[in-house]
Amino acid sequence: MTVFGVIVNPASGKGKGGSLGAQFISYLEADGVTVLNLSGANYDEALTNGRKAIAAGAIDALAVAGGDGMVHLGVNLCAETSVPLALMPCGTGNDAAMTLGVPIDSPREAAALAVAKFGNARRIDLGVGVTETRKFFFFNSASAGFDALVNRRANRWKYPKGKSRYTLAMLAELAGFDSIEYEAKVDGQSRSIIGMLCAVANAPSYGGGMLVAPEASIDDGLLDLFIVHKITKPELIKVFPKVFTGAHVSHPAVEIVRASEITLKSAGIPVYADGEPVGALPMSVSVAKACLKVLA
Repeated sequence: MTVFGVIVNPASGKGKGGSLGAQFISYLEADGVTVLNLSGANYDEALTNGRKAIAAGAIDALAVAGGDGMVHLGVNLCAETSVPLALMPCGTGNDAAMTLGVPIDSPREAAALAVAKFGNARRIDLGVGVTETRKFFFFNSASAGFDALVNRRANRWKYPKGKSRYTLAMLAELAGFDSIEYEAKVDGQSRSIIGMLCAVANAPSYGGGMLVAPEASIDDGLLDLFIVHKITKPELIKVFPKVFTGAHVSHPAVEIVRASEITLKSAGIPVYADGEPVGALPMSVSVAKACLKVLA
């Protein structure tokens, strides 16, 4: 008997996560899977439930229902274990699902895919980061710069909901933003960077479809350091929309460097991994090759 642990975030996708997560569970059960609901009252409780279930050998696979924040939870539970991860994507940001080709907001298809791939999981790379407060794995990216500052500001606001909150947070953050001085080490080579942001990408996109590193791959054994060097605020506003198509890579201020080990240092800059706060710089990042099994 196959047992799937499932963690649902009912608030995902402006509140649709609960309904779609329940449907996903029903479809798994209809396909003969036994479901152990590991959802908690909050993120930390769900994380604890997942750790206990994996440590006890109580589940054969773990599925998370929500957006990229739930994927972040899932990869930090399943990385470097024998338990594969399945996705029921239904968040406002579903970049991991887009990378893996998992149908979004479609519980029937997501459940069928998870069941079909059980026993034939795909192995992928993750980024693994270390800040002064924690070690963490990430699927999409770990960012430290203007985008992380916007994320922090948006997370402090309760309203408005959805992507408009991040647009307004970007405009508010931009008013007092200049540039950031980084000290970096890229595969052992030291360099100084004055820029708007640095992000370490494992996958091509993050932030709800921002194609920051179009050539990034989740199984090439490398990470992509995405740098936006110092430009004027009007130029940043002009370049930003191009990130959704990948056309930004031709801008002279944009640099992408392939590497396996990266260290970033700067004072007071927060770090967000897959949209979740994971501390502040300094941060060291490396690639954890083929450390996660996914049902995709």
